[in-house]
Amino acid sequence: MKFRFVGTGDSAQVPRFGCDCPACARARVLTSHRRGACCAEVRLDGRRILLDAGRTDLADSCEAERPAAILVTHYHADHVQGLFHLRWGTGEPIPVYGPKDAHGCADLYRNPGVLDFRPGLKPFRPLALEGLTVTPVPLNHSKPTLGYCLDDGDRRLAYLTDTLGLPAETERFLRDWRPDVVVLDATHPAAHAAPRNHNNLPLALQILERLAVPCAYLTHIGHDLDAERLEATTPLPPGVHFAHDGLAL
Repeated sequence: MKFRFVGTGDSAQVPRFGCDCPACARARVLTSHRRGACCAEVRLDGRRILLDAGRTDLADSCEAERPAAILVTHYHADHVQGLFHLRWGTGEPIPVYGPKDAHGCADLYRNPGVLDFRPGLKPFRPLALEGLTVTPVPLNHSKPTLGYCLDDGDRRLAYLTDTLGLPAETERFLRDWRPDVVVLDATHPAAHAAPRNHNNLPLALQILERLAVPCAYLTHIGHDLDAERLEATTPLPPGVHFAHDGLAL
């Protein structure tokens, strides 16, 4: 299994429109510090599986390499907006798996085009997908949201965004499942003392400490967390890293 962070930003992305904070100013000059809409991809045995579809240039990358499937965490626009162009393509249907959500996003369900929506994945019920065992787990968010635990028979990776803390049953499952790598939402800086819908950095680190995972990457990062990091020198705990766009594991 090869995993790549395609986007690691929050819904505003980095740089944030109209913002002149140090992180946004840096990202306008140094493209390596830009953060696109949060999404990722997995490759296994020559097949490509997408985790979310928030990139507005998604159709371009799918033209070059058609995905075998798409796993949607939830139906907020910044995680599915790339589907609106992609759906009007041609060729074989592309399976799109996701949580049970009667509303979806706009008219995607009514006008799916080449997208074969398969909503209603059940938490903790494994799905065999292109050589992977995919186990959906519930997350805490304002729309029905799933994280995905990916097992290729050798390594295990848990992809957990968007969430504010973890449901008790998800945390219990992860402790028993023992992932090698956890990718976790860390949208807000420590200064954001009352987070809503997303973890701040201290909350994310507390979750990782309880899970006792050997390796973790923080994603769905907002510009204000990047700005805080420019000023603060406090290191992350051993084995914990900030993800960036294009990072491959």
